[in-house]
Amino acid sequence: MTADKTPRQGPNKECNVIPRCQRKNTTALNHISSTSACVCFTERQNHARELVKDVDLSQWDALVIMSGDGLLHEVINGLLERPDWEEAIRTPLGILPGGSANALAASVHYYSGVSQVRGEELLVSCGFLLCRGLVSHMDLVSLHLSSGQRLFSFLSLAWGFVADVDMESEKYRHVGAARFTVGTLVRLASLRIYKGKLAYLPNGAAASLPGPPDALLPPLDQPPPSDWVLVPEEDFVLMLAMYQSHLAEDLLAGPDARLADGVIHLFYVTAGISRSALLRLFLAMEKGAHLDTNCQHLVHAKVRALRLEPGAGKGIITVDGEVVEYGPIQAEVHGGLGRVIGG
Repeated sequence: MTADKTPRQGPNKECNVIPRCQRKNTTALNHISSTSACVCFTERQNHARELVKDVDLSQWDALVIMSGDGLLHEVINGLLERPDWEEAIRTPLGILPGGSANALAASVHYYSGVSQVRGEELLVSCGFLLCRGLVSHMDLVSLHLSSGQRLFSFLSLAWGFVADVDMESEKYRHVGAARFTVGTLVRLASLRIYKGKLAYLPNGAAASLPGPPDALLPPLDQPPPSDWVLVPEEDFVLMLAMYQSHLAEDLLAGPDARLADGVIHLFYVTAGISRSALLRLFLAMEKGAHLDTNCQHLVHAKVRALRLEPGAGKGIITVDGEVVEYGPIQAEVHGGLGRVIGG
């Protein structure tokens, strides 16, 4: 087992989680305590990506990442850039939360069927799941940018309000997951409308071929196929594509999502929503109840592929919480392509 770690982020301290696991499962503890491990500290952006592209994976049973979601994004893309990507992407990935959002860690905890926790308790829970060592398939999503770059995502694609809050709240990182609450209130005070075009392929409309080649996506300079749905609205407050349950420790954005359900959970909010209604949506999202608010401006669809074409002007698009180039982007899900250690 090898572990990648970043320097301390958010409010979480780098602590020894194993003794806390001992109270729950001595057999699992004995197993992992006898395991050889190599700990690597990343020193710069994309360092983990570079490491996993070149490392001899045959000597390790798993890769464990202790950080936020950004480092896992690097690891997954590094694995898929290897010549032996088909074998490399089958390497089980473990996650120990060490950032401020910790969305995948919260999702893996949620899938284990226990009550929602945050902070150190989430770290302990993920440590326990790591000790158990159960490996599950995980969906990955292939994304194409207008520059021709292709990257892979395990969590989300966001545009508009959510992406703005994510990036603009960086200055509040010292308060941990609460940074998103602060950022939401700040952005609500100056709500923006984003012009763009959105199209998607509904779930069940076509079957994806196995492996990374994208069978459902036309070139970005060609119109979407006739079996895609073209969203009639062109004024949006946000677009959020989720493939896991949590957007952050305290945001259950996709309550019906599972690790390998083979779909993208697409949410978008159209212009005209009031600030108070949008705030109610995000408050309800803490418990995954936002779809029960019956908000006429909120639309949810399960899709296999999508395309977003932002209008003129500045904006932010994020993938797994990381900023990517602003412009047309399209995505296709690859069911069960990755492996993750969870419950």
